[in-house]
Formats: sequence, structure tokens, C-alpha cells
Amino acid sequence: MNALEHWLYDLSRLFLAPVLVLILVALVYAFAVLGAFAMEALQRRRGRHRSALAAFAAATGAGSDDLELWIMRRLEWLRITARSAPMLGLVATMIPMGPALLALTQSDAAGVGENLVVAFSSVVLALIAASIAFLVLTVRRRWLLQELREVERAREAG
Repeated sequence: MNALEHWLYDLSRLFLAPVLVLILVALVYAFAVLGAFAMEALQRRRGRHRSALAAFAAATGAGSDDLELWIMRRLEWLRITARSAPMLGLVATMIPMGPALLALTQSDAAGVGENLVVAFSSVVLALIAASIAFLVLTVRRRWLLQELREVERAREAG
């Protein structure tokens, strides 16, 4: 059984680097989306926002179902980031915990510290990315649904 346990440990360690990269990608994406969100909010406040949904509806003549699908596509990566970043953070926390616990049994404080720094910093960054994505997702969904309602009202009136 010891060989199997060692193999599982080695296999889980292989996933640490890709998971850390995905967390960094999620964080960069979240901040890029936050910047675009802030610009859109400023444009909306000043009354200068041009609805991409209304432009799509006018250009294609799409029905409500197609417009809802357009909204879902537009929000898809925000939703994926908001839901998957915490899971990635948990994975990135759990992988270094094994070596940290082993270092603890050997009274290796430096080994414990090195592994815990990776574990906790990765989960913090993942949660920040998820929080930003969730905030933007929630508000942008409301904005897009309001725009959808305006498009539908304009069609009913016209």
C-alpha cells in the first residue's frame, strides 16, 4: 500500500503548478473585467453607455430567447471564474498541506512555513478573483436583463 500512497502523492504534486497558473489567470482576468466594469459603470452614470445587446438585437432581429442566450454567453466566463476559482484555491491549499505536515513531524519549521505560504496565498488570491468575478457577474447580469426588458418594450411599442 505504501507504493500506492507514494504514487498518489506524486500525482497530486503534478497538479500544483497548473492550478497555481489557473489561479493567476483567474486573478488577471478578474482585474481586467473589473476595469471594464468600472468603465461601463462610469459610462452608464454619465448616460454615454451604448447597449451591445440592443445593437445585437437591431442587427440580427433576434428574438427574446436568442437575446437571453447572448446574455448567457456574455456572462459565461465570469460565472466560470466565480465558481471555479474557490475550488482551485482549495486544491492549491490542500496539495502543499501534505509536505507541510511531514515537515511538522520532522520539526522542520522552514519546510512548514514554505508550504503554508503557498497554500494560504493561493487560496487568498483565488478567493479575491472569485469575489471580483461574482460582483461583476451579479451587477452586469442585472444591467443586461434591464437592457433586454428595454428591447422587448421597444418591440412591443413599435
